[in-house]
Amino acid sequence: MEAFLAALEGLPTGYFRAQFEGAPYGVTVERLAGGRQVKLYAEALGGRDHVSFNLYLPRSGKVLLKPCEMPEAKVVAFVLGAVRVA
Repeated sequence: MEAFLAALEGLPTGYFRAQFEGAPYGVTVERLAGGRQVKLYAEALGGRDHVSFNLYLPRSGKVLLKPCEMPEAKVVAFVLGAVRVA
């Protein structure tokens, strides 16, 4: 989970384009509640794939990752493998 959190922290807030497994994606990252909630939505440009999740970082320290109707492994793979493009 540490590598996932570090990679997510490295993604900018707002909209940007990224490459994942050779395909272009449009990605939107929102940070709410003073950074304690992160929302990510990514959509393959010209394709049908998407990645969506909410991440909660409560003061208790327990990280809650809530993928939106997809396996957690898909979310983790995307965050670790997506490369921002200019």
